[in-house]
Amino acid sequence: MKSYTKSHELYQRAKLSLAGGVSSQFRLSERPHPLFYEKAEGARIWDVDGNEYLDFTLSQGPMILGHSHPAVLQAVRSAIAQGQLYAAQHVAELELAETLTRVIPCAELVRFSLTGSEAVQAALRLARAYTGKQRFIKFEGHYHGWFDNVAFSISPSRLEAGPPGSPCPVPWTEGIPPEAKDDVIVLPWNCLDLLCDALRKHASETAAIITEPVMCNNGCVPPEPGFLEQLREACTEYGILLIFDEIITGFRLAIGGAQSYFNVVPDLALFGKAMANGFPISAVVGRREIMELFANGRCIHAGTMNAHNASVAAALATIDELNGNSVTLYPRLFQLGEDLRSGLKDAAETIGHEVLIQGIGPVFHFGFTSAKCVSDYRGTLSYDQQKYVRFCDIMREHGVRLIGRGLWYVSAAHAQGDIEQCLRAAREAFEQMR
Repeated sequence: MKSYTKSHELYQRAKLSLAGGVSSQFRLSERPHPLFYEKAEGARIWDVDGNEYLDFTLSQGPMILGHSHPAVLQAVRSAIAQGQLYAAQHVAELELAETLTRVIPCAELVRFSLTGSEAVQAALRLARAYTGKQRFIKFEGHYHGWFDNVAFSISPSRLEAGPPGSPCPVPWTEGIPPEAKDDVIVLPWNCLDLLCDALRKHASETAAIITEPVMCNNGCVPPEPGFLEQLREACTEYGILLIFDEIITGFRLAIGGAQSYFNVVPDLALFGKAMANGFPISAVVGRREIMELFANGRCIHAGTMNAHNASVAAALATIDELNGNSVTLYPRLFQLGEDLRSGLKDAAETIGHEVLIQGIGPVFHFGFTSAKCVSDYRGTLSYDQQKYVRFCDIMREHGVRLIGRGLWYVSAAHAQGDIEQCLRAAREAFEQMR
């Protein structure tokens, strides 16, 4: 058994000064308690007790090149030697914006922020200003940040969620104003009939549809064939803006994101996480005529830390690595993801566990269920979460770090040997759980 003595002591100390001992609610779910880490390199991370882990959490997704990538670190060192924060325009910011307009299909103009949650708010504000309408449509199980107006129906129980054909907007947490639900229309993911019904009723008051192109945060559920295309057509028909939340899929499914992968171009899109390989930055990108509302002052977007020197340098270096090696890097990422998914499925089923693994390329979800396919959020409620928690516990003891909700990430730093190491650990875990 691994020792977590130092982490435990630090966690007890942290609870005296940090609310809950953490700075993000998701970290509270780590077992056996929130762990403290001191080093990460490539596909591995070490905690303060000296335990080494093969890492498939990738810091909840950003580390697409792996931890401590030399080119990214060098770019950041050079940038901060020149200045840490200008709170004014600088050449690297311009170069990054020009790069995004070249590689992302919908990106005619760009604005930078720090986090995905902020970028979502900027996009929704733009949509309201451009259309003159107030409400927006989101889908059950999709996550668009923690701010009040979008924190609905992220992970409701089946009872809370209401009728499948008419979902209730379920607040994610206490403290959300009751009136916030008035602006959001919640629909099931992948259901065109209900979407069309909702648009016929509410198009005149709906500014935007916001969606993850792949429902990564719950089950990593891909869009049904034609679903994104129909979203695009419906938004055009009804004068509604289509917003792709590509905070996870951006730079991961393709250099131009899911919109490149699926060949469906939204009006606005949000990028973050993998864009700067671990440094805080996000971007709102979109059609010129919409983004010009920022330029002419009709719609305000601000932030002292926006286009922070270090983050911009990290993003430029990350995209340069991804773009310069895209011919080999993305096929390799997809192949590693496929090898890992098929290996996990074969190992689990050989030992007698019913599992479902869904996703695209280097991002997927693994869970224990008898379901053969999950196409919406309510389908993800069939997963045996307690069994998966037990699996994660055993994998951690075997030196593999996983996200407790079942989402897996593969990075460019992972090698075939890492996949084989993970599968050996998984086979042992499945045996222990039999």
